[in-house]
Parts: sequence; C-alpha cells; structure tokens
Amino acid sequence: MLDTLQQAGTSLLGPTLWLVVWSLIKIVVVVLPLMGCVAYLTLWERKAIGWTQIRPGPNRVGPFGLLTPIADAVKLIFKEIIRPTAANKGLFFLGPIMTIMPALAAWAVVPFSPEHVLANVNAGLLYLMAITSMEVYGIIIAGWASNSKYAFLGALRSAAQMVSYEVSIGFVLITVLLWAGSLNLSEIVHQQALHGWNVFSILFPMFIIFFISALAETNRPPFDLPEAESELVAGYMVEYSSTPYLLFMLGEYVAIMTMCALTTILFLGGWLPPF
Repeated sequence: MLDTLQQAGTSLLGPTLWLVVWSLIKIVVVVLPLMGCVAYLTLWERKAIGWTQIRPGPNRVGPFGLLTPIADAVKLIFKEIIRPTAANKGLFFLGPIMTIMPALAAWAVVPFSPEHVLANVNAGLLYLMAITSMEVYGIIIAGWASNSKYAFLGALRSAAQMVSYEVSIGFVLITVLLWAGSLNLSEIVHQQALHGWNVFSILFPMFIIFFISALAETNRPPFDLPEAESELVAGYMVEYSSTPYLLFMLGEYVAIMTMCALTTILFLGGWLPPF
C-alpha cells in the first residue's frame, strides 16, 4: 500500500516535491500520536496522584475526566501571554521553543520497525546524544531572560541536574555502542534479537543506571527539584503563562516519551523483544 502511494505521489508531484510532502506526512503521523500520548500521560499522572492522596483527581470534563487534557490545552492556548516588563523579549520566547524543539527533533531517528523511521541514519545514537543535550539551553535561556532571581536560581539548579545526569547517560550509550558495534538504532535492535536475553543480562547494570538517569533528566520524582515546591515557585518557568508554559510542559513530557522509547530500543529489544 505504501509503495502504491509513493508511486502515485511521485507521478503526480514529481520526485523532489513528493519527497518533501512525504516527509511532512511522516512527521505529522509521528507528532500527532505523540501529542495525544503526552496529553493522556499527564491525565494518568494526575489521576495516580489523586488516588495516592485519597482525592478524586480530574473528573469534571467528559466521562471520567477524559476530556480534561483537551480543556487544559484550549485554556492555555487562549489565555493572555504575560511577559514581565524587565524581561528580554526575544530570549523570553526563545526559551520554550528551545525546550520543545530538541524533544520533538529526537524522534526523527527513533525506529518503530525496520521500515518505519523518519531518518534511518547510521549515526542515530550520536544524533540523539547531541539533540537531547540542547534542551538545557532552553532552560538556561528561560531563567536568564525572565530577569527574576527565582527563575534564575531555578534555571541554574535544573541545568546542573540535567548536565550531571547527561554524563551518566552518555557513558551508558557508549557502552551499548561498544557492545553493538553500531550507532544505528535499528542495527542495535537487530543485534539484541540475535543474542536474546543474554544481552539484557549483560547490560542490566547499564539499564539500571540509564533508568535512574532518565528519571533525573526528565525531572521525575524523586528528582523533581526544578519545580521547587518548597519555595512555592515553578523554578525556571515561574514567569511563564499561557502557550509558552504549555510548550515547557509539552517538552518535558515528550522527553519522557523519548526516554521510554530509548529504554525499549537499547535494552528491551525494540520491536523484536526477547520474550
């Protein structure tokens, strides 16, 4: 079916234009379900927190609160964007963009199957290490541009945490690279399929280190220091509202999905699990 679609598109639009259109279609097919997963991941988290704290959680919008993420998105998009007078306007709006852009761009090399990947590049693992490390710049820029002591201190704390745990993640990725002998994520999956459970037993210590580092990298408990609940401020994003705040949240949760995908690809066999 896909071959027929590509042949029809090539004959209709020409090879160059169809390549651009086909790439955009694949990007939309990846990004839209990703945004849906992010929306309902936040709902699941809020429900779980409600259960643990013996309270209902979101249950007002739609049956069982299932339309709550949509209502939240509409509310944040249409709220007024408030910018502090003393904030640097350009950097203030660049921060959220620099946070969500690397999180989404990382999915360009994440393989869903041997044939389904946006860019099956040989240096996919190196690309992931490079693009995900750029998220820290968005946090630093947001804290600096807000011209607020709370935001600046929150940005320093969050950047220090992210950079420190990126070191351990980098060592884990290098270990997987040395074992598999390839930077291509699809090839790493195939190498695991050849060796079965022996791979997981060998790389199990690296799996534990990667899992803990991923929690810290994505600000999940007990590493959720950037939000600074004890100070009653939201760390580097304390001055943000409306759509820029939404971009920060999207970037954080897309990064969680990216780390989950990486864990599956690097240690659990990807689409060829050993069980």
